[in-house]
Amino acid sequence: MTKILTVVGARPQFIKASVVSRELRKLGETVREVLVHTGQHFDPYMSDVFFRELELPNPDYHLGIGGGTHGQNTGRMLEAVESVLFRERPDVVLVYGDTDSTLAGALAAAKLHIPVVHVEAGLRSFNRRMPEEINRVLTDHVSDLLFAPTEQAVENLRREGISGERVRLVGDVMYDAALWFAESVGGQEDILASYGIRPNAYALVTVHRAENTDRPERLLTIVQGFLRFAELMPVVWPLHPRTRKVFETFLEEDVFPQDVRGVIDREFLAELDASGAVVRRNVWWLRPVGYGEMIVLERNARFIATDSGGVQKEAFFYRVPCATLREETEWTELVELGWNRLCPPSSVDDLYACLTEAYQSRGREAFPYGRGDASRKIVQELLRRYG
Repeated sequence: MTKILTVVGARPQFIKASVVSRELRKLGETVREVLVHTGQHFDPYMSDVFFRELELPNPDYHLGIGGGTHGQNTGRMLEAVESVLFRERPDVVLVYGDTDSTLAGALAAAKLHIPVVHVEAGLRSFNRRMPEEINRVLTDHVSDLLFAPTEQAVENLRREGISGERVRLVGDVMYDAALWFAESVGGQEDILASYGIRPNAYALVTVHRAENTDRPERLLTIVQGFLRFAELMPVVWPLHPRTRKVFETFLEEDVFPQDVRGVIDREFLAELDASGAVVRRNVWWLRPVGYGEMIVLERNARFIATDSGGVQKEAFFYRVPCATLREETEWTELVELGWNRLCPPSSVDDLYACLTEAYQSRGREAFPYGRGDASRKIVQELLRRYG
C-alpha cells in the first residue's frame, strides 16, 4: 500500500486537494492518504464549511497553527509537520500552491529525505516582495516531482534549471474542481434572491492579500474605488477575516476618510455578524461564504475584481471579465487572452478608470488549463512513481 501524506491549510488548497483526494479514494486499499490540516485558515467560514461542501475527508491531523506572522506560522508548522512525518513515515508528501503551509510541508519532508510532490508548480509573479512568491520558488526547488498547470509554468521551471522527468504538464486541478462543483451545486436563484441581487447585474469583489490589507493607503483606495464603482452597478463583497480585522483596526485608530465613515462603522460590523449581509451605498457586504455559494456568485457575476489567484482563474472558467487588484499576476495567460486586466490600487481615480474599462472587456476563447482531467493525470503519475 502506498501512503501519501497531504498537507493543506488554506481555502485554495482545500479546493485543489478535494479533486485529487477523490481520485485517490477510487483506488481503494491500494493507496492511503493521510490528510494534515495546518490550521492556517482557522475561521470556520474559511475551513470547516469547505471540507463539508467539497466532500473532503476530515483531517487525520489538525495542527491548529494560524494567526501569526509568516515566520511564526512557517516555523511552527515546520516543527509540527515534522512530528507527523516521524509518526506516519509516508512514501511521499503532497503539497499544493504557495502558502506557508505549502513551504512548511515541503521543507519538513525534504529534510527527512521524503519525496516532495508539488501541485501547481512553476507559477511566478516575479515579485519577491510577495510571501507567496518566496513559498513557490523554494517549494519548487526542493520538490522531486512538479505538476505544472500550464505551458508557461513549465517554461518558468526550465529557466530555473528544473526540467526533465521532474516536471509534468497536467493542467489545472482548479478547473477540475470548478467543473465538478458547477454540476453539483443547485439553488442558484435562491442564493442570489436571498441577497436581493439579479444574475449578471453585479460586480463581485474579494480582497485578502497582505500587500493590500497590510498597507492602509492601498486598502482605503480599494474601498473608495469600489464605493464609486457601485454607482455603476451593485457590488457584492464577501469580507475576508483578514480584511475585516484591518477594518476593526481602522475604526480604533479613526483612519477612515469621511466618505467611508458612513459606510463602515461599528454598527456595520455588528449588523454583519448578526445577519450575515449588510447593504450600504449599493455594496452588499457579506460574511465569508462557502465554496458552493462562491461558485454561484462567480458564475452569475457581470464582473469580478480580486487579488486572489484562485478567483482569477475561476472567473475565466465561467468566462466572466476580471480585474486583478495587484501590479502583477502569476496567471499571465489570462491577461494575454484579454480576460484579466491588472488594476493596481495606486489611486482612486486610476483604479476606477481601470475597473470601468475591465468590466466592459471580453477575452479570446482558449483552454490554457487543460480539459478538466488534471487530477486523474496526477494520480496516475503518483502511482507510476511511488506505487
